[in-house]
Amino acid sequence: MKKITLIAIAVGAALAIWAVLGSVKYFQFQSAMAGFANMPMRVESVTSQVAAEEDWIPALRAIGSTAAVQGVTVSTDQPGIVTKINFESGQKVNQGDLLVQLDVSQEEAQLRSAAAQQKLAALNLQRQQNLMKNRVTAQSELDSSQAEFDQATAHVLEMKSVVDKKTIRAPFSGVLGIRAVNLGQYLQSGAAIAPLQALDPIYVNFFLPQQELGKIAAGQNVHIKADGLPDVKFEGKVNAVDAVVDEATRNVQVQATLANPQGLLRPGMFVNAEVPQDTVSRHVVLPATAIQYAPYGDTVFIIENMTDPKGVAYKGVRQQIVKVGESRGDRIAIVSGVKPGEEVCTSGVFKLRQGSAVDVNNSILPENNLAPTPEDT
Repeated sequence: MKKITLIAIAVGAALAIWAVLGSVKYFQFQSAMAGFANMPMRVESVTSQVAAEEDWIPALRAIGSTAAVQGVTVSTDQPGIVTKINFESGQKVNQGDLLVQLDVSQEEAQLRSAAAQQKLAALNLQRQQNLMKNRVTAQSELDSSQAEFDQATAHVLEMKSVVDKKTIRAPFSGVLGIRAVNLGQYLQSGAAIAPLQALDPIYVNFFLPQQELGKIAAGQNVHIKADGLPDVKFEGKVNAVDAVVDEATRNVQVQATLANPQGLLRPGMFVNAEVPQDTVSRHVVLPATAIQYAPYGDTVFIIENMTDPKGVAYKGVRQQIVKVGESRGDRIAIVSGVKPGEEVCTSGVFKLRQGSAVDVNNSILPENNLAPTPEDT
């Protein structure tokens, strides 16, 4: 009996201690909650811009590559030993300029022999023609002389052709590439001499989705910019749209031609192609830093006058889902979600949430350039 009484006393004491501790913690929690309730609202520093509409000329944009209007690798037709090289790597040449001469000493000797045979055949033919006029020779003799003259003439032309084929000339005007032959080298038939590219004008090939097929046609203007030439803008025109859409990508190839008088563009370069459209669209335009991208939708924060639960007025933000359109440099067109005249946060949006208090400080504004030039590029 005494043992049971001691256990009851111990349990009662433990419960009393827990009750005291619970009361202390409860009052501490209530005090902390009261402190949080009286804590002033956190104010975030942001920049802002009043939304305004702008006229934008829509354009089709794509990454393309340049190609020569005429481009070949000059090669040999006949085998032979190189006896003369008449160009340097990277040299500009005109159509018909001598590039490489192969050894033609044997062919020239054969040509002189063929020319002598032709001269003899011509004399025999003339003699037979005179005899035929006096009716002292047969028609068969005249025909035989005519055939011999024709054969001799054909042989002369054949030897001239061989000499010409061993005299390699530029097929068109352009810029030569790296030389691939050396003096005294024996070349097989078809051996490469040097690449030759006509650079002015030059082609630009790029691809557009099939959805844009109705917006592109021959004759439209094209603006071209190339990496490495940021300050140069090339102008050209669409000269052809492919008749076939690629079944794998559902893209259609477009080819434009543009002037390249200084040869700044070289075949194989990547370029940015832009085809302006005839229509003009009007959109609210904001800096790219104003958009907060998320899987559930893109949003912006619109600054408005708000009141807290105690009825105190403050400047806060409302998170608004938007539909973004075309981007140009640091600027993005807003298709829907923002009205002209609304004040939108343009930086610091990553630290905001619905109802956050903000302080607008526009002393330093984010970049808002149509043609930015970042230092690290």
